[in-house]
Amino acid sequence: QVQLVESGGGLVQAGGSLRLSCAASGRTFSNYAVGWFRQAPGKEREFVTGISWSGGNTYYADSVKGRFTISRDNTKNTVYLQMNSLKPEDTAVYYCAARTTEPSSSHYDYNYWGQGTQVTVSS
Repeated sequence: QVQLVESGGGLVQAGGSLRLSCAASGRTFSNYAVGWFRQAPGKEREFVTGISWSGGNTYYADSVKGRFTISRDNTKNTVYLQMNSLKPEDTAVYYCAARTTEPSSSHYDYNYWGQGTQVTVSS
């Protein structure tokens, strides 16, 4: 089992920045790929970004490319999501998720999920 806890969400003005953290406990976190997803009210959960177990491979949704950066520190069992140039359409609950193989853009492929953290971007 892997337990995931997100933090760092909040309210920010458009154009601002936030850094989300996903802290893991349980099994060896460095064995897991991690994805960030988000879900706005009334919408499907959507893929934002993913990172391989080593951090060597990263993937981004087109909507966040150039603005968001995912990284990980396996010595701290933590994955980070740096979000810059935030837009009101980035408002959502952000979730991190883990799986044992490469990152996937489908939320169905992930075994472990955090509880989510709210990000609200005001215009």
